Amino acid sequence: MRAFPPLNEQMDAIRRGAVEIIPEEALVRKLERAIATGAPLVVKQGFDPTRPHLHLGYMVSIRKLRTFQELGHTVVFLIGDFTALVGDPSGRSETRPRLTEAEVAANAETYRDQIFRVLDPKTTVIERNSRWLSKLALPDILTITSHYTVARLLERDDFAKRYAAGTPISLFEFLYPLLVAYDSVVLKADVEMGGSDQKYNLLVGRTLMERYAMEPQVALIMPLLRGTDGERKMSQSYDNYIGITEPPEDQYGKTLSIPDTLLEEWTTLVSTVSAAGLGAALARCRAEPYAAKRALARDIVTQFHGAEAAARAEAHFDRLFKSKEAPEQRPAFTHAPASLAVVLKDIGFAKSLGEARRMATQGGIQVDGVKADDGNRELPEGKYVVKYGKLKFADVVIMK
Repeated sequence: MRAFPPLNEQMDAIRRGAVEIIPEEALVRKLERAIATGAPLVVKQGFDPTRPHLHLGYMVSIRKLRTFQELGHTVVFLIGDFTALVGDPSGRSETRPRLTEAEVAANAETYRDQIFRVLDPKTTVIERNSRWLSKLALPDILTITSHYTVARLLERDDFAKRYAAGTPISLFEFLYPLLVAYDSVVLKADVEMGGSDQKYNLLVGRTLMERYAMEPQVALIMPLLRGTDGERKMSQSYDNYIGITEPPEDQYGKTLSIPDTLLEEWTTLVSTVSAAGLGAALARCRAEPYAAKRALARDIVTQFHGAEAAARAEAHFDRLFKSKEAPEQRPAFTHAPASLAVVLKDIGFAKSLGEARRMATQGGIQVDGVKADDGNRELPEGKYVVKYGKLKFADVVIMK
């Protein structure tokens, strides 16, 4: 029989960082039963592979999944390869464009390596909801839809706003919360996790499980991490994210770029600071924001690339922004004699000659450390270090 930590210890670990547990007393009962029987809870979270990369925002809940594993429970990492074809309407003001099966399949293939940077493979079950959703016949779908009303669906905030504004809502979108709820029925989930924007879907799962005469799951709501812009939730759609597979230097630099107003939030949600050390870490965020930000950047890179990579990323950042030196490793190009604008376009710094000339005129280009404001300037034979902005460098050899 599997041994679990004491109930209070488990609840303390689960509560940390959570927004809401619905209902908490049901989770207590489930944990007590697990302790008594030795049977682990089934803890589920679904991820629709609408994009190929997971980012730090996903890690907020994935690390909570790891907490459940450390407490002795089983995690089901559900890849929503079928529901991704429908498209999650959460927070949308219009119908989401549908992805193709090929796009979804390609995105899903990238997830396994990414999640195991955090989760324990030994207690992780990877499922794809196409395994059961793709096999539903029309009578099955009619049974599912009979358990929920249009009035209840219109209680959902984004649906209600769109309906009030006269913005179209397809029946296709109405099916989404019912399909993800049916996932919980199939998996017999004890707990389902999701961000605060997924609360409605998780509660539909509770209702549908009851309709199928099952003990309803507990909904564990996690906060949404704001992105690098300091305003909206982290999302690839908003280009305000840090991907967990991004190069160490990019992770470090992007973390250093976040506004100070995010420091306490990010330290709480994505750092590895212990519960005992969190108070001191948050105090440092307020007293020494730059030092705290550097510590956070090292922490994030270490989580996904290791301590040595974090040290290299920090040194790289200091070369660029403290010593004003070019990075040791730079892309190299060979080009025939041409104007600076032509070279900038051909090495990928600009999309067109017009853009290249504007970049130079606006003072963003340096050649060998000297500002080059004339895009029509001819570059004769020789070796040059070309820089654009703060981060783009290239070695360019001009030869006939």
